[in-house]
Amino acid sequence: MATKIRLARHGHKDYAFYHIVVADSRSPRDGKIIERLGSFNPNTNPAAVILNFDRALYWVGVGAQPTDTVRTILSNEGVLLMKHLNGGVAKGAFSAEEAQKRFDAWKAQKDAKAGKISQAEADKKAAAAKALLAQEVETNKAKAAAIAEKRAAAAAELAAAAQEAAKEAAAAEAEANGEAPAEEAAEAEA
Repeated sequence: MATKIRLARHGHKDYAFYHIVVADSRSPRDGKIIERLGSFNPNTNPAAVILNFDRALYWVGVGAQPTDTVRTILSNEGVLLMKHLNGGVAKGAFSAEEAQKRFDAWKAQKDAKAGKISQAEADKKAAAAKALLAQEVETNKAKAAAIAEKRAAAAAELAAAAQEAAKEAAAAEAEANGEAPAEEAAEAEA
């Protein structure tokens, strides 16, 4: 039986995720499987891969052929490198401890590189958030200045109206007392 390591589609329209499965090459995409090795979710950033490393290594070792996409996933996870190193151990080129040491060095280098990339993205997001905050602060200052200007104009208008009302009230009181209003008295004297 020709076995393939491939993706089986799950999820719904516009949100597909995949199971990484071992299946007969003649079975349908989402049909009968031999074993599920993990899952692949391309909807997250970065794409989330959950993989049973030992079982994937076993199936690659016994001759299961991965599809192109799964080959890339297995390569990124280090399954193909470990298969290659195990081939070197079988030939006697180096020991199993040396193979594991080389694999661990590769994994550490890969994790460091991924850490730098994620740190750079985090710094970029932080800088963008800082710039957005600064822009928002400037906008708020401009709005506050405009509101203060409107309030000052309204207060001046209210003060002028209050002063006018006070003059009218003083004139009405003077008229009620039988005195000439202050303005008319000033005109009469002049």
